[in-house]
Amino acid sequence: MGLLKSVFTWWEGATIGTSLGLRGKTKIGEDSLGNIYYSGGKDPNGITRRWVIYNGPNDASRIPPEWFSWLHHQIDEAPDQALPPKREWEQPWEPNQTGTRLAYRPPGALEAGGNRVRSTGDYEAWTPDA
Repeated sequence: MGLLKSVFTWWEGATIGTSLGLRGKTKIGEDSLGNIYYSGGKDPNGITRRWVIYNGPNDASRIPPEWFSWLHHQIDEAPDQALPPKREWEQPWEPNQTGTRLAYRPPGALEAGGNRVRSTGDYEAWTPDA
């Protein structure tokens, strides 16, 4: 099932076509999540093409910020060479939590009961005669 699955499913990793297309390309690096980054060839505008092969489901929110910068040509070298070392106050990267039970839900959200805090009375509606 593995070979057949890699031919027809793109959402769980690289397909055979992608794997074959990466022949001759340069492996640039790997991030902390196991995603692998490649570079090689030129697009019609002469810009070097860059790829990511996900380790797991294909979800763009699984790319750490430093590698996002490299993929989008904001920095030229790999992040470990181009960026300063991580500072102690920087938070670790987290994937997008939208659609999960960990997603942010404000106090008035339906999932949080749908009851919001009452207005304090400092609101005065506008009327055209006032």
